[in-house]
Amino acid sequence: MAKYVIIIPDGAADEPLDIFDGKTPLEAAETPNMDEICRIGRQGMVRTVPDGLEAGSDVAQMSLLGYDPKRYYTGRAPIEATARNINLGPNDWVFRCNLVTIADNKMADHSAGHISTPEAEKLIKDLDDMLGSDKMRFHTGVSYRHLLVFKNADFEVQTYPPHDHIGTEIEKILPRGKGADILIDLMARSQQFFANHDINRVRQDLGENQVSSIWLWGHGKRAQMESFEKKFGLKGATITGVDLVRGLSKLIGFDLINVPGATGFIDTNFEGKGQAAIEALDKYDIVFVHVEAPDEAAHGGNAQLKMKMIEQIDKHVVGPVFKAIQNYDQWRILVLPDHPTPVQTCSHSPEPVPFAMAGYDINGILKKGFSESNSAKSGFKIDNGFELMEYFLKS
Repeated sequence: MAKYVIIIPDGAADEPLDIFDGKTPLEAAETPNMDEICRIGRQGMVRTVPDGLEAGSDVAQMSLLGYDPKRYYTGRAPIEATARNINLGPNDWVFRCNLVTIADNKMADHSAGHISTPEAEKLIKDLDDMLGSDKMRFHTGVSYRHLLVFKNADFEVQTYPPHDHIGTEIEKILPRGKGADILIDLMARSQQFFANHDINRVRQDLGENQVSSIWLWGHGKRAQMESFEKKFGLKGATITGVDLVRGLSKLIGFDLINVPGATGFIDTNFEGKGQAAIEALDKYDIVFVHVEAPDEAAHGGNAQLKMKMIEQIDKHVVGPVFKAIQNYDQWRILVLPDHPTPVQTCSHSPEPVPFAMAGYDINGILKKGFSESNSAKSGFKIDNGFELMEYFLKS
């Protein structure tokens, strides 16, 4: 039986930067393992975000897993609700509920200084005690990422991802449409509640970003997807520190492999993820490894850190897994970002991303290192991102 691995350095694609003499962070990074995959295999470009949908990991990774977002996508929050085993009725709505920092009436920080999970749980539980009811309930998540569920509700609203609007005036990104007044009122009431909370007093004393408000976005209704094993005939597993990816994986029937220290941030356990992927190859046909770190560095506008995160992924995840998978008779490996997250904008982009793949029956096109420019020069482009999986598995 063939073995397959897909490794996602989240948001790793970027634009040329002066700090790297016109190179992107991916080009500036030392990535000998990704480069070797390109040299013995092939690289190209793939559009993971269809026209008309927002550039985000939810849409992009749904594409990468082989599912057309225009058919299956119902919103980001329903995917994360699946990860947290929150059962949604057919008329329930769920919103992503960030803990954010607002300063000078602008979105200053989408993560409130990447608040710790214990602090965040206390804030969300206290908020739920005050505002929650049989019709509306807050659910705790990890760090700044939480959920709000409305039972038998009716919304037709436009909301805005806070991480894509750093520095934007709050008035310009408030929810709009039917039910927006409910959301705006909840955010305003959370601001009053958090203002004098004990956790914020401690964070202020420590010089850390305070939690100014909840931010509601990424809404949707219950999600349903076809089993990957039924669709492609393979049994899969996922390694990630992020609820969004856990939720997508559960929806398609992938098992979840928990790695101690996998945080969904720059301090994640890179080595642990790589080792877990190697061990999973014995049991599963396909292993999906997601590392959030480059995306978080880009949201922070830190090009040097983003480059270092890419290097960590290449050294501790791509390298060991690439070496291990070659012990099997038939194998293929695919490495690619889900979407670009340019450092200069600190937000996601819908532009195509580079990919590199190697393995049995894959012939090289361009014998050069992995980069956005080299992948574009290969002349190999897949316009519908969900078709990449079929190509990777069966071409």
